[in-house]
Amino acid sequence: MHSIAWWPTVLVLAVSTFTDLRSRRIPNWLVLPFLAVGLVVSFAPKDWHGIGIGQSLEGMGLGLLLFGILAFMGGMGMGDVKLCAALGAWIGPKQLFVALVLTGIVGGVMAIGWAVTGGFLGELFTGTGDLLFGWKKRERRAEEEHTLSNPRARKMPYAPAIAIGTLMSFFAFAG
Repeated sequence: MHSIAWWPTVLVLAVSTFTDLRSRRIPNWLVLPFLAVGLVVSFAPKDWHGIGIGQSLEGMGLGLLLFGILAFMGGMGMGDVKLCAALGAWIGPKQLFVALVLTGIVGGVMAIGWAVTGGFLGELFTGTGDLLFGWKKRERRAEEEHTLSNPRARKMPYAPAIAIGTLMSFFAFAG
């Protein structure tokens, strides 16, 4: 983990997890300044931050691209997309890629546990199949029952998975 990036990252992950659990939202007042400061500190000497502006922009772009695709498909909220872009600006594309792979694993385990305890495991697998494999049948967005804007949709806060995956990635890049 880069020397300066861990403490603001942990702070933002903690607040975003709290707000996502409480309101199913990750606020712009949290992630947009975090993104901006992540880009600014990338101009600092490498021994202080560890990545330069190029890696910071690549990390931001990777977060936007990967989570943007999921948001476009209807399976992710824009707060999650902005959070991942901001994380990428702080930790760079290599660590962000590891963080997102770990996030996917953690998120999958969380979703299965959430569905089992909620009694809708079969519905989860059907919805996931429709989201992944039924995209050619729909036009540009997911069917209404699978979108985050549907008040009846089962919405799992994803910031906890992002936080756990990102924190786990710190160990892969420690040293």
